[in-house]
Amino acid sequence: MGKSTLALQLGIEHYVTLDDIATYQSAKADPKGFVLSLPKPVVIDEVQRVPELFVAIKEQIDLDRTPGRFVLTGSSSLQGFRDISDSLAGRIGIVDLYAFNLSEIIGQRFNFIDQVFSGAAFPAVAQVTDIVPHLLKGGFPEVQTIAHAKTRMLWFSSYIRTYIERDLHDMGNIRNLDSFMRLYLSLALRSANLLNKADLARDCQLDNKTLDNYLGILKHTYQIALLKPWFNHAAKRLVKMPKVFMLDSGILCHLLKLSSTEDLQQSSQRGAVYETFVLSELVKANTYATQPVDLSFYRTSDGKEIDFVLDNGKGLVLLEVKAAHSVTPADFRHISYFIGQNPGRVVQGMVLYGGERVLPFGESDGVKLWAVPLGMMAESGKMAG
Repeated sequence: MGKSTLALQLGIEHYVTLDDIATYQSAKADPKGFVLSLPKPVVIDEVQRVPELFVAIKEQIDLDRTPGRFVLTGSSSLQGFRDISDSLAGRIGIVDLYAFNLSEIIGQRFNFIDQVFSGAAFPAVAQVTDIVPHLLKGGFPEVQTIAHAKTRMLWFSSYIRTYIERDLHDMGNIRNLDSFMRLYLSLALRSANLLNKADLARDCQLDNKTLDNYLGILKHTYQIALLKPWFNHAAKRLVKMPKVFMLDSGILCHLLKLSSTEDLQQSSQRGAVYETFVLSELVKANTYATQPVDLSFYRTSDGKEIDFVLDNGKGLVLLEVKAAHSVTPADFRHISYFIGQNPGRVVQGMVLYGGERVLPFGESDGVKLWAVPLGMMAESGKMAG
């Protein structure tokens, strides 16, 4: 279900979309008159196409503070339009609507973040035993029913072309489309790695200001996510660069030309694809978690690394991602190091892996350690013991 479909199900009778050329021309020519002419409440879809509407909407809201008169949807985050987000501060609530997560795809009502902080056990065996098809497809609703790799490739190509022709045009200020697309592909090759802006600017032949502008556009159009490093004030040897991720593993696999299980298994980017998938699942789960968390990663200058640190303000959950179908005690060594450096702060440590069974790996300073199948990001249940 996309944002437009969801908006149509809100029970609001009046709906307009700025994808309609006549409606777009009217809104562009006379924003204030257009807003005044609309019966309220109203859904305005693809509102980012005419940024001038926001000033007119602000005026209407200030005259009548009745909530819910305007429901605005768009393909870009309003935070990407600084003047818009500033003018509507205190007058608008923003809900980010991402593609499907794994639990939605298999029809489960489940939140992985709530689960790992609840202390409840996972089922013994994952319902999703083969995670690879989900990595290749990603979360877009339309892709879920496409069985053939070539058809899926055509869909992703069409999606990227639509993104370039419409969303980038709405955001504006793309001086050189070739350099922008070179950056887009370069970020795919760097997904789940540190964002070294100097290297990226050099490789893509971009100045720092243009690079920051393009990164902002990619973030606000939900193409990439930046993950901050975890730190505490006592630590002096932690890296300060964020990590960059493509936000959908299906788009990532398409850009990396990975269309089959064999492609993924043989790819040098295999681990990055798995980690990107987990990041995407965590970002989506965080939007509807009972208690949202701060997401970060841990890396020291001497190479100790934990892929994800989840902080709910009361405790930490540590997640390491492994593409393999087996886990060894050595896979927990950095988790154990972190626990030792931060006594009393960690709730539990997990290695998410490509197998099928939940496996206990003892404790580290009283903190339980588990190997948990990646398929468990979609389901809950009870496990004996």
